[in-house]
Amino acid sequence: MEIELKNISKKYGDKQVLENVSMTFSEGITSVMGASGIGKTTLVNIIAGLVKPDSGSIIGVDDKKISIVFQEDRLLDWETSLGNVLFVTKSANDYTEKARELLIKAGLGDSINIKASKLSGGMRRRVCLCRALIAEYDLLILDEPFKGLDSGTKPGIMEMVRKYALGDLQNDGNEKIVICITHDRTEADFLGGRLVEI
Repeated sequence: MEIELKNISKKYGDKQVLENVSMTFSEGITSVMGASGIGKTTLVNIIAGLVKPDSGSIIGVDDKKISIVFQEDRLLDWETSLGNVLFVTKSANDYTEKARELLIKAGLGDSINIKASKLSGGMRRRVCLCRALIAEYDLLILDEPFKGLDSGTKPGIMEMVRKYALGDLQNDGNEKIVICITHDRTEADFLGGRLVEI
């Protein structure tokens, strides 16, 4: 299973964000690094179909189920932590126990039934990660997934992501492609897999 980008270019006004970018993502984890503003988020938004490239093509993504952690937290503020995580599942009944376990692993055991609007920034981030990990996906996109986590929380959350990102929660036997956008080399080293720079 591969996703191949061929000569992807994208401009916003007069600013050339991506120019003739070609790369291949295969099964496992790939960390994408590059300077701030170089187009990393635009690249993954193009892969996810959220932004159209000006030119170039993408092969292998059309039939993929995609789960995403965006740079900004996109939670349902009126829902609880548990409700937000279960929102992406087909059947809440089938996934409730897994969702609870994941939230506890993320250090949110006391906040399972707290509305997202009452959570701190770091707690919201952890809910976003739990939600992305429990969804059914072939492709998992993590855009600066550990942003806003304090130094005491971050190592455990990185370990949780490394453990579950390749599909342990789905038990569907399918290999996963994981793309992690980061500006931190230690995060890329911790997650393992490939490292590419743009």
